[in-house]
Amino acid sequence: MSRSIRDDLGVLRYRDFRILLADRLLAPLAFSFSLVGVSFAVLDVTGSTADLSYVLAAQMIPSALLMVFGGVAADRFKPQLVIVLGNLLIALGEGAFGLLTLVHAINVPDMIGLELVTGSGVALFWPASTALLPKIVPHEELQSASALSRLVMNASQMGGMAIAGITVAGVGPGWALSVCGVGMLGTVPLLASLRVAANERPEDGPNVWHELREGWQEFTKHAWVWGTMLEYLLVNACWYGGLLVLGPVVAKSHLGGPAAWGWLNAIFSVGLILGGLLALRWMPRRPMLAVAGLPVTFGLACWAVGALWPFWLIMATWLVAGVSGEVLAVSWNVSLARFIQPDRLARVSAYDGLGSTIAMPLGALAAGPLAAHVGVARAQYAAALTTFGCVALTLLLKEIWTMRMSDAPDWDEPVLAAAIGEPVPPVAPIS
Repeated sequence: MSRSIRDDLGVLRYRDFRILLADRLLAPLAFSFSLVGVSFAVLDVTGSTADLSYVLAAQMIPSALLMVFGGVAADRFKPQLVIVLGNLLIALGEGAFGLLTLVHAINVPDMIGLELVTGSGVALFWPASTALLPKIVPHEELQSASALSRLVMNASQMGGMAIAGITVAGVGPGWALSVCGVGMLGTVPLLASLRVAANERPEDGPNVWHELREGWQEFTKHAWVWGTMLEYLLVNACWYGGLLVLGPVVAKSHLGGPAAWGWLNAIFSVGLILGGLLALRWMPRRPMLAVAGLPVTFGLACWAVGALWPFWLIMATWLVAGVSGEVLAVSWNVSLARFIQPDRLARVSAYDGLGSTIAMPLGALAAGPLAAHVGVARAQYAAALTTFGCVALTLLLKEIWTMRMSDAPDWDEPVLAAAIGEPVPPVAPIS
């Protein structure tokens, strides 16, 4: 059945969804200043790829310790309040990092400690964010809501990365990190105004350990969930080590410095926006094929940077990777919301997030020393080849091929706390 723009934007009639879009405009804009600022702050202070590995790994380590507990918290309490706590930690970590950089009082141990704080906030954010959207819009509108919210996030990140690159090049990474801290504080009143209730649970409900076990049982019974988690365990490690750690090194040495790195991340965000527009109108009938197969484009982007292809061609591979990344992200988020029992969704998302990110610190830690031993280019080739191999192995799983969106169970619709506010003016479809 064909869809009009009126159908796609109808989800805007929900008050809480409009507030969520405002938050997802501000938060990625603020955090994009961290994505550029941290790397160049470390390189400016120490000039060491090994130190950069340690600092970026520190941001990922808390995921191994806190993400599953963040999932329990989001299934127990209001998920928006869990996100508030996470954003406050990010504001503290990046804001302090920026201020210390500005006064030239930062060292590597300080950087590692502050990135541990930031990483703790990120670990709380992800499972709560996954659980929040299905509480705001009905299941039949999740595709539009997920695609629209991610379009806003990616447009914000695209602009933020370009501005952040110019900021770092013009006035230094300390100011960029300070902007991140202030911006994350600005998300708190938006999130606090959401009218989303916690899941109903008995007063004498199970303890945390029982809930962790219950979430693990739900996670392990779906091969399409744990299979793709294992794939992304290595794919994300390769992306993080091969590009987010070594990419700035290549940009500084061969591509023109922080401005070039900012533009690469910006064109990736353009791809995310294009992918979001595609996902807004189209969902793969077999969504796991997209989730499992499209990471091959990430490996191609890594290879292009390692091989020092012409800059326009590197940007083209990053654009394609962005499109692929957004299509698979929307497919994944909608699949989780449709196929996983709603009161276990945050915990399943947390286990997935833990598995998908736990190797990222190892990828970051390995990237610098490996590049020092075999060279940056060979390290990035290894990351690309590992990504290609992971895709091929995951596609061997039967459920990846047989799972269809039309087979999603019909869960009882949760009571939506999001009030429908004032009528939204109708949007005429494109003729």
